[in-house]
Amino acid sequence: MANSRSAKKRIKINKRNNIQNNSYKSLIKYYEKIHLNLIKEYKNNNEIIVGQPISDEIKKKLLTSLALVVSRIDKAVKKKIVHKNTATRKKNNLFKKTFSPV
Repeated sequence: MANSRSAKKRIKINKRNNIQNNSYKSLIKYYEKIHLNLIKEYKNNNEIIVGQPISDEIKKKLLTSLALVVSRIDKAVKKKIVHKNTATRKKNNLFKKTFSPV
């Protein structure tokens, strides 16, 4: 247990920050899930076919969704919620899933 007043205050601040950080991380996961579901939906509807060009409308929606996720991840790195290497890994996996022909 904390002995000094400042230590007690730090405990309260750490709890508050932990809640904020966890909510931001879950928001990133939510946007990732939306983006991956969008890709999955287009592939299931055969709107994205291997070896054929993607229509401009679908490409625009995918890029908009990807930009939103990447933006959230970058902001989390800036606020030191997520480590920069974790962010790079997450973004790299999203790029691969978005632009891979498989």
